[in-house]
Amino acid sequence: MRVLLIGVGGVGEAIASIVKSRGFLERLVLSDYNLDRAKEVQKKLNNDQMFPVEQVDARNGELIQALIKKHQVDFVVNGCEPVFNETIFDAAYEAGCNYMDMAMTLSHPHPEQPYEKPHIKLGDYQFERSEQWEKKGLLAMVGSGVEPGMADVFARYAHDNLFDELDEIGIRDGNNLEVEGYSVPFGFSIWTTIEECLNPPVIWEKDRGWYTTEPFSGEEVFDLPEVGPVEMVNVEHEEVLLAPRYLDKGLKRVTFKFGLGRDFITMLKNLWELGLHSTEKVNVNGVEVSPRDVVAATAPNPAYIGPKMKGKTVAGAWVTGKKDGLKREVYLYQVADNQQCMKVYGSQAVVAQTAFPPVLMMELLAKGVWKGTGVHGPEHFKPEPFMELMEDYDFPYGLQERDSEYKQAKDIK
Repeated sequence: MRVLLIGVGGVGEAIASIVKSRGFLERLVLSDYNLDRAKEVQKKLNNDQMFPVEQVDARNGELIQALIKKHQVDFVVNGCEPVFNETIFDAAYEAGCNYMDMAMTLSHPHPEQPYEKPHIKLGDYQFERSEQWEKKGLLAMVGSGVEPGMADVFARYAHDNLFDELDEIGIRDGNNLEVEGYSVPFGFSIWTTIEECLNPPVIWEKDRGWYTTEPFSGEEVFDLPEVGPVEMVNVEHEEVLLAPRYLDKGLKRVTFKFGLGRDFITMLKNLWELGLHSTEKVNVNGVEVSPRDVVAATAPNPAYIGPKMKGKTVAGAWVTGKKDGLKREVYLYQVADNQQCMKVYGSQAVVAQTAFPPVLMMELLAKGVWKGTGVHGPEHFKPEPFMELMEDYDFPYGLQERDSEYKQAKDIK
């Protein structure tokens, strides 16, 4: 497989580091707007032939197509902020190349009722073009990081193997991470974090379809393995748009909640009130700048905070329903320990955890274990090969059987 990686930030670097020793990859082109950053990662990998570097402007579809043709790649991995997704997605299609991203194309809130009704949903742009991709014999894997991505695989596994009837699929993500010197550090893409946390969260219900609510709503405490109780709130996320497209068994509800923490929520609210969340450019002494881009440029860079970080992050799918006529509740999850991630991969826990799933998916596609055409989320594919491969990557998952009629009747420890 020959891959063009567009965007070599923290996650891009982790993808390259993880994939280096797997053997299925012939070439991974490291491309970034900041050529020095791409060269920095190339130097760490110590294999210039396998990891050539290129400068790329993710806003320029023709340039992306030229790089695809220059390196004869058969797969594009989009490691950029989702604001560039439409351009990269379209460029891959025009060049006749398969595609993968870790966050789908952006949503646009309803103009009159943003906290009640969705308007343009996450991924709508891509799924509307699925038939075109299918006719061309191409595959676009969307939402293929950890969340969305791995959590969607877990949801499909629970659907296929653990339940006869489904009530709710709830993606639950939280951590106990701390970074020396920062009270509210961004552990992931700053631009994306602001986008998903301040947009109207989306929820899906069988009798209602997709609807939206206010940011930071639906507060609950969720007990995470190896971390403990974490306060969580509704956040806009792709799993809620993906799972209902593929999973049934009477599924009644899909949600996404994230453990942001009160200090982090206060900081985000302050950005909102000051207008610093906006992507619309403003004139500052004759220079046109986006407030959010300024925040992203001045906040601590997630790619470099790893040595100062400690703790664990947990991502997974909480699923409820019935098995053998009994109520059942499980949590399928993965724990990433920052100290271990830094030691083995040189990447902090949040970006390393995000980078593993796309590498696993690339390997399954390269070996023909997963196949398909059109635009698809991870739920489209059989989950067992992915989960078996997690052990091989030393990226194991956990299955927590929570207290329920089923657990008591089966005497599960």
